[in-house]
Amino acid sequence: MSQKPKLIVIAGTNASGKSGLGVELARRYGGEIVSADSRQVFQGYDLGSGKITPEEMKGVPHHLIDVCKSNDFFSMHDFQRLAYEAIDGILARGKVPFLVGGTGLYIASVTEGYVMSDRMPDLAYRDELEQKSTPELYAMLVSLVPDVEVDAKNRNRVMRMLEKIHDGDDHRPHNEPRYDCLKLGVTWDRETLKARIDERLERRMQQGMVDEVRSLMENGATTEFLYKLGLEYRFISQYIHGEFETEDEMCQQLSLAIKRFAKRQMTWFRRDKEIRWLDMGGDPVAEASALIEGFLNI
Repeated sequence: MSQKPKLIVIAGTNASGKSGLGVELARRYGGEIVSADSRQVFQGYDLGSGKITPEEMKGVPHHLIDVCKSNDFFSMHDFQRLAYEAIDGILARGKVPFLVGGTGLYIASVTEGYVMSDRMPDLAYRDELEQKSTPELYAMLVSLVPDVEVDAKNRNRVMRMLEKIHDGDDHRPHNEPRYDCLKLGVTWDRETLKARIDERLERRMQQGMVDEVRSLMENGATTEFLYKLGLEYRFISQYIHGEFETEDEMCQQLSLAIKRFAKRQMTWFRRDKEIRWLDMGGDPVAEASALIEGFLNI
């Protein structure tokens, strides 16, 4: 049996420092980075998505950033296909691939090797599902597949299974992992992470995040699209449309929403018992390097 090629994963919450850590490790081991972020794929969505800047990349090639435009449809299937292409290209060049990001479903689609249909999605059916609550979606799924095994609160997975059934695909989960993965986790204790989130939000507001969203709207980004992106883009769009009285009120509510989202990210990642959590208060580069060198046998 042939050995699978090796992939290093750096997963973490918002404002955890995973992008910077990924750059340092990729530089150290001759790597290239594949971004696993559902918003950084869009051109012009920079401050709101926390997109790494060219200066911060420090010469390390990055993939799956700025690959589509406002209002484009981009799915997990699209991400997986492009990520496979990028990772295989990195391996072909004799480099070490790093998958770095915080979108858990995107990461899992690659590390677990989700097998998905090549059929075009039924967008009308997807819109119909979007209007329903997560308990309603789960009830629909159970009515179709009484013995289904899925987390009733995992909205994305429940929706994906409903769509597969709707499209006539086998609803049973089927994975074909392509890579041998070392999974490294990046986060902080709760209070430190909250402070980092607030500090980052204040910095990005000062850098012009509201102006970024105004510019996107002026250049054709629809309100619906911005709202679906969530967090910064949703809240700032609402502020621009007058749904918040002041910028301070918007920022307070946005900060709370980001912290709730970070908690959901951790809930997702904690399910994966293969993730090795780094001590960010210590020397995470040294800790990660020891794990990587053992993984790569160097």
